Amino acid sequence: MKPKHLLYLLALIKLILPFFLQDPHWGPHRDEFLYLAEARHMAWGYMEAPPLLSVFAWLTNLFGGAMWAIRLWPALAGALTYLLVGRLALHLGGRWFSVVLAWLPFVAGAWLRMHFLFQPNFLDILWWTAMVYALVRYQQTEKNVCLYLAGISFGLGMLSKYTMLFYAIGLIAGLVLTWNRKVLTNRHFYFAMGCGLLLFLPNLLWQINQGFPVVYHMKTLHNGQLQYLSPWTFLKDQLLYNAATLFIWITGLVWVARTKEYRFVAWAFIITIILLLIGHGKSYYSQGAYPVLFAFGAAQLDTWANKWMKAGMVAFSLFIGYRLIPILLPFKSPAALVNYYQHHHLASKVGALQWEDQRDHPLPQDFADMLSWDEMTQKVAAAYATLDNDEKARTILFCDNYGEAGAVNYYGPAYHLPKAYSDNASFLYWLPDNFEQYDIILLVTDDRLEMEHKFIQEFKEVRLAGKITTPYSREEGSLIILMKGPSEAFRQAFKDKIDRSRLKTTAQGAVQTFKPNPLDDGGSLH
Repeated sequence: MKPKHLLYLLALIKLILPFFLQDPHWGPHRDEFLYLAEARHMAWGYMEAPPLLSVFAWLTNLFGGAMWAIRLWPALAGALTYLLVGRLALHLGGRWFSVVLAWLPFVAGAWLRMHFLFQPNFLDILWWTAMVYALVRYQQTEKNVCLYLAGISFGLGMLSKYTMLFYAIGLIAGLVLTWNRKVLTNRHFYFAMGCGLLLFLPNLLWQINQGFPVVYHMKTLHNGQLQYLSPWTFLKDQLLYNAATLFIWITGLVWVARTKEYRFVAWAFIITIILLLIGHGKSYYSQGAYPVLFAFGAAQLDTWANKWMKAGMVAFSLFIGYRLIPILLPFKSPAALVNYYQHHHLASKVGALQWEDQRDHPLPQDFADMLSWDEMTQKVAAAYATLDNDEKARTILFCDNYGEAGAVNYYGPAYHLPKAYSDNASFLYWLPDNFEQYDIILLVTDDRLEMEHKFIQEFKEVRLAGKITTPYSREEGSLIILMKGPSEAFRQAFKDKIDRSRLKTTAQGAVQTFKPNPLDDGGSLH
């Protein structure tokens, strides 16, 4: 079989593999509900992400929001990323074995998870890879079109996830440190950069118009998650994420570091890692810097390894990759997977069971975020059904977080539920202005003590309508509360809360200190 034919065959396997490795008990992920919701409010930006992912979410909704449609786009991006890596390995002199080596990281490492979930990461990795692929090809061919492809990839990357900026800075710094005259003295390089910035401009203008909500999002992310990340954990994860193919990317890094023509790639990798360390970035933020190293490593290993070494490389990667599948993908039902982790301790040893609260749980957090949503919506529908038509017209469904609101809106049409709202994440932008027309609140909250808070006394009637019982889910124990007849004091306090939340999302509001609400002793509505 010709190397190119093998390349496309392996890309096809990469595309369809995730569909065979997920047990049907699992539903969409918490974040996926948010991105699907964003597609119903198309804009040039959102609080937590640039707009490109919403385009694919819009297409997913067009297909009915089915699970296969949600999983299609990350799987397709994974296949395309592999095609770039495999083609680059061939352009670097590799043969059929380099195509196989370049494929192994995509099926035997952390990218199984990243090319499984509908999150910005799969686009981020694709555009990082496309940008550096185009620059390497320019080094080889001196065709200006490659520079424009790099610029377009940068622009699309910035429309996918702002971490693209880290790698772009790394690449430019690498070109300057190696004084790559071929690129830096070519006016088309700067025209290409301008094209990329022009693509990103609508989102930048949106950020300016909205008061830079990305500042608030990053502050919230830092306070809730990033502050707990240590440099040691970040560096350790760089080895763990690609443990099965460690020898490939290290070989690639050494080769580009020793080759003047491509040394800028090594500098880009090092500088990107340093920038993410300084910024307390999550470990997976760096993964887009690895594909090009796999291409170089695969091509180099193909040239000097004998047949026994080649067989050993493939066997080692597939063995380690097979052991990692239960950590990376939900390939069993929840109870069976929990039982698996209890008898096989690899997941706990590598930290896969540690959540944002820095404690171990029965399931990885991503898996726990794929449970309970259908049960939640059914119980919301049951509570809503107890109201008469007049009461339903005066009821607002309010959810504590974007996962709950997104899930109720995803499953809700099947139960004839009205739209659910939240003041969390981008849902804050979509809240109605006329809260005074609602005097019944059907609340979904992950605060187990919600019924004990002071504001509950501001309602004439309060009833606990349901409780989430799906085991191992992050929402287990969440409450569904039906509240009727709010006082005027509560109405004003709730309106003030929304106004404060909207102000906080601006760069100016993110640094302000707000006076506490007199009714506030905690709870979802305060």
